Amino acid sequence: MKTYILPSLKLTGILIIICAVIYPLLIAGIAKASPGGGKGQTIEVNGKVVGYENIGQNFTQDKYFQGRPSAVNYNAAGSGGSNKGGSNSDYLATVQSRIDTFLVHNPTIKKSEIPTDLVTASGSGLDPNISVQAAKVQVTRIAKIRNKSEKVIYDLIEKNTEKPLLGLFGPEKLNVLKLNIALNAL
Repeated sequence: MKTYILPSLKLTGILIIICAVIYPLLIAGIAKASPGGGKGQTIEVNGKVVGYENIGQNFTQDKYFQGRPSAVNYNAAGSGGSNKGGSNSDYLATVQSRIDTFLVHNPTIKKSEIPTDLVTASGSGLDPNISVQAAKVQVTRIAKIRNKSEKVIYDLIEKNTEKPLLGLFGPEKLNVLKLNIALNAL
């Protein structure tokens, strides 16, 4: 019996120290060394924090670019998707409602021109980015409301487009918060 119990207790003690002490301290150290010091990458305007770089926000005024819808109402404490399949009637009704709302605010756009990222939530429900196409489809509305030429807004989109990692991995995208801050600075 001693042959099995004593080694089991030693192994349990070693694993507790590794998993409950060393590993959490290692992860906390890595977080402290990362941008934002483990507290998230904040975006500031005039010394005031206006949001986080990696958490989407809800922009409802027509003078701003709208981001992806959120399945969790942009609550970072509980990220998650809708978990409803593409054929679920509730999900389809939600997407249709988002399409209808978008068309009301963007009457010059046809339903077929609306990018999917403007009417479907991301897996986390907190995606801060939209596609370049999703930004461009909103240009007419924003230019009209802000009394700016569409070229100025297109140039702003081009300037704020984040390229794929190493030019290969992932699509081009725009951070909606950063884009709207740049839009306010015009």
